[in-house]
Amino acid sequence: MSTVALRPYVPADARRCAEIFRLSIEELAAEDYDADQREAWASRADDEEAFGARLGAALTLLAVIDGAVAGFASLKGGDEIDMLYVGPEFARRGAGGALIEALAKLAQARGAKRLTAEASEVARPLFERQGFTAQKRNLVRVGDQWLANTTMTKTLDAAPSPAKH
Repeated sequence: MSTVALRPYVPADARRCAEIFRLSIEELAAEDYDADQREAWASRADDEEAFGARLGAALTLLAVIDGAVAGFASLKGGDEIDMLYVGPEFARRGAGGALIEALAKLAQARGAKRLTAEASEVARPLFERQGFTAQKRNLVRVGDQWLANTTMTKTLDAAPSPAKH
């Protein structure tokens, strides 16, 4: 299994992240959402400039496997995973888990007591494996479609106090 390296998002990554977003929705979510739902959802990346600005406005990390950007995740507001997407060719190779773990550590270091995510049907098992618990089911309107997701939370341990000398 290849190792997953993490790095910060830069604006030049917008096109690859939009591609990962679309492919992930089209391929990985096909069993959980119908074609119209997936099309409405994936269309959020049609304006790559706006999509890139959204990623740039949050703390966004990229997972890199064998030199290729495999996925990305964003921390919004210090305690919410706003987006988490992994390219289908890299699914189940550790990128999603590494991204969640890193964002949890960053949120914790910033004083967050818990981390929240709106997990799609396909992402829910990954969040559960990372220690998140389901809080409530949601129906979210995207364009003219309704998509189901689950609000999930994870309690974060208190950040360790700096060592005193």
